[in-house]
Amino acid sequence: MAAPEQPGRTDRELPWTSLPPALTPLLVPHLPAVTEELLAAVRHDVPVYARPLEGLFGDSIRQGVEVALTRFLHLPGTVRPALQQEDRRVYEGLGRGEVREGRPMDALFAAYRSGARTTLRSLSRVAMDAGFEASVLIGLAESVFAYIEELSAASAEGYALEQSERAGERDRLLDALADMLVRGHVVEDSVRSAAAAAGWPVPERVVVVTLAADRRVGLRSRLGERALLTSRPGDVVAVVPEPSSPSGRQDLERALTGRSAVIGPGRPWYAAADSLRLAALTRDLMRREAPAGEGPVWVSEHLVQLVLHGERSVVEDLAAQRLAPLDELRPGQRERLGATLLSWLAHQGQRAAMAAELGIHEQTVGYRVNQLREVFGEVLNDPQTRFELELVLRAGFR
Repeated sequence: MAAPEQPGRTDRELPWTSLPPALTPLLVPHLPAVTEELLAAVRHDVPVYARPLEGLFGDSIRQGVEVALTRFLHLPGTVRPALQQEDRRVYEGLGRGEVREGRPMDALFAAYRSGARTTLRSLSRVAMDAGFEASVLIGLAESVFAYIEELSAASAEGYALEQSERAGERDRLLDALADMLVRGHVVEDSVRSAAAAAGWPVPERVVVVTLAADRRVGLRSRLGERALLTSRPGDVVAVVPEPSSPSGRQDLERALTGRSAVIGPGRPWYAAADSLRLAALTRDLMRREAPAGEGPVWVSEHLVQLVLHGERSVVEDLAAQRLAPLDELRPGQRERLGATLLSWLAHQGQRAAMAAELGIHEQTVGYRVNQLREVFGEVLNDPQTRFELELVLRAGFR
């Protein structure tokens, strides 16, 4: 069945429409010889194709050449498109193959140009020997190069599709690797195999970042290719190589500015789950104690708070024991003496510093300290007791 005409296509777009149909039976018998001549020219002109055409590589190149020449030799005098859908898949496949070989498109385009020159030279010689006029040779040249443009476009599309699919697959592998690391109980061989498949160099140490799910937009590009991302209910987790310098730390802070992120402490890659656990604890602690800010929070700057809130019930027991002398006081008096006691412990009894912190006169400080000594007695002279008192007061107990 004849191919449908292409409405709106001009002779300039389909130059083979002006070629005499008699060219086809004249040129087809020369197809095997032209094929071999073309392949030899490509191997000579394009170094990356100089290896013997063997195996899958050779089969794909030879198939591409044979399909191209066969299709082209049946175009003269028709309004058929350069490529049918099944033909396009062949040349899209050649473009995809360049991605798999790790080459840019330059080599394939150079091969197409070399093939066009060889094809034109061979076919023109046959046409001239058969007595065709110069106008036919000109039309043949226009047809060859228009045809090569179609092949190049199909291969470029295949190249782009392969790149896009590989990028999507790599993102999937990276997300799976991130999930594997932050879940813990990692198996080194499994992690290294997954990292190799995703093309992710495994760092010696990492920090794990947690932030709200609605702050994810643009995060991957801000953190760079070395960052892994995964999602959990309500938040996003990033695994990032631990900054090894102040400038690296600043770069990470800039990348996370405006995202209310919490950055876990540095850990070996196989302990990434521990970095995430502490980041999540710090995030929850900060939510209780103060409104979330926009700048990133480093867990390493809040270790004391983590210690105090890590086993809250134990600290509560200690507070009940050490602050029992205040239980008989009125709430207001208890609050004032609790604040004074913490200030006294922090400033080692220096009244001027205490007065400045509490916003009261030094004589008032002295009065309150005397009250504390009456309430607590000799235990205030014991270093262990003072340490425990400061600990529970800093944990927020009064």
